[in-house]
Amino acid sequence: MNNQANLISQGEFPLTARDFSEIASIMHREAGIALPENKINLVYSRLAKRLRALGLRTFHEYCSLVMDASTERSRVEREAMIAALTTNVTRFFREPHHFEHLKVNILPRLIHQTKLGAPVRIWSSACSSGQEPYSIALTILSLLPDAANYDIKILATDIDTNMIALGEAGCYEKTMLNDVPSGLVQRWFSPVSDGSGEMKATPDLRNLIRFRKLNLIGNWPMRGKFQAIFCRNVVIYFDNETQNRIWTRMVPLLASEAALYIGHSERVGGPAEAQLRSDGVTIYRHAEFVRAL
Repeated sequence: MNNQANLISQGEFPLTARDFSEIASIMHREAGIALPENKINLVYSRLAKRLRALGLRTFHEYCSLVMDASTERSRVEREAMIAALTTNVTRFFREPHHFEHLKVNILPRLIHQTKLGAPVRIWSSACSSGQEPYSIALTILSLLPDAANYDIKILATDIDTNMIALGEAGCYEKTMLNDVPSGLVQRWFSPVSDGSGEMKATPDLRNLIRFRKLNLIGNWPMRGKFQAIFCRNVVIYFDNETQNRIWTRMVPLLASEAALYIGHSERVGGPAEAQLRSDGVTIYRHAEFVRAL
C-alpha cells in the first residue's frame, strides 16, 4: 500500500488506498474514530450503500463529494458517512454490574438529596439508540417510581442523529426488552397500537431523558456536574491520544462522589488516571473519595 493510487478493492466500486486514506482522515478529524487498514472491508461494505444511493460510480467520486467543504450536500453526506461508519452495538442493561453499582452505591444518596430539592444529573455520553439511558432511567424508577416529580434528568448524547431519533421515539421490539425485569417492562412500557409488536416507553420514563446530538471530540456545552457518567464502548474506536483527552475532559464534570462507568475493554489513561481510582470492574471515582471510603 505504498502507492496510494493502487486499487485495494475491485468490487462494484473501485476503492484505492488514497480513497481509504482520505475517508480515514475525515473520520479521525471529525469524529475521533481511528480506521486502521484492517477496516478496509468494513468501510467498503458500509459506504457502498451510500454510493448506490447517491448514484456514484467510484469511491474517488465519493471522496470528492465529502471533502468539498463548500456545499451543504457535502456537509450532509459527511454526517451520513460518519453515521454509516459508527458502530452502534447496544442493549438494555448491558454490563449489568454497572447498573447494580449505580443502584446500590450511587442512587440511594441521590434520592435522599433530590427529595430535599437537590438536582440529579446523569450523562449517557454515547447513547446509541437509547437502551443505555433508558436502563439508567429504569434503575432510578425501580427505587423511586415517582421520579418524574423530582429534578432528575439524564442527558443522552450521540454523534448520530438517526440514533438520537430512535432514542427519542422510545420504541423497541419486544425481544429487545428481554434483559429488562418483567415488572419494569409492565410498568414503564406499553404495546404500540399499530400491531408491529413494538413496545413504547411511557411518558414518565421518556421524560427523564433528554436526547441531544454531541460529538465527543467537539464542543461540550455542559457546565454543571454529573453524579454519574456512562462512557462505555466508544473510546475503543479512538486512538490513545484522543481517549486520554476525553477522560481528562470528563474528570471536572464528575461531582465529588460521582462514578464514571466505562466499557469492559477500556481503561482510563493519561492525566485522568492519577485523578481517578477503581471502585469496581470498569468503574472509577475521584481518587480522594475512594481513599476516604
